[in-house]
Amino acid sequence: MISPRPPLRIPPRALLAALVLAILVALLLLAMQRPPICPCGTIKLWHGAVQSSENSQHLADWYSFSHIIHGFLFYAAAHFALRGGARSWALPAAVAIEGLWELLENSPIIINRYRDATIALGYSGDSIVNSLADIGWMAFGFVLAGRLPAKVTIALALVFEFGTLLLIRDNLTLNVLMLVWPIEAIKTWQGAGGML
Repeated sequence: MISPRPPLRIPPRALLAALVLAILVALLLLAMQRPPICPCGTIKLWHGAVQSSENSQHLADWYSFSHIIHGFLFYAAAHFALRGGARSWALPAAVAIEGLWELLENSPIIINRYRDATIALGYSGDSIVNSLADIGWMAFGFVLAGRLPAKVTIALALVFEFGTLLLIRDNLTLNVLMLVWPIEAIKTWQGAGGML
């Protein structure tokens, strides 16, 4: 019988590398002229109104659950794909991937895609605080996946996906689908939901 692989370790130097990468993303977002904080002038712990100019501007919102799932997925990929010393660098690799997504997500091409293909009609991109929080939520999901049994992690991901689907008519799956292959019927259904 093959013994299960041990959980991924995060040595201090890998943690430092992840932090440096997150700071680099923040500096690049600043160079892209992203607002440091919400243009409303405040930083909230939670902002739950999806159809709002303050969505994706604060520390946490309904889409934070998607970023936690990113962490679950990155952990699973690293757990099964990486061998030897590379396993110690899985978290910085995950931060780099999430950071690249944050940079792409805040580029004009993706901002316009969200506006055209999804119900995010007034979406103008994330604040830097929100982008860094998204990276933090992903890292939280990554670490959590390393501490929880796989079945619990999968159950949590399903609760997050179905919970946000019921509450705001959106989730990671629909977000990806609508970015890649928009379906008008889904866009109509999402828009009719009176999202929080």
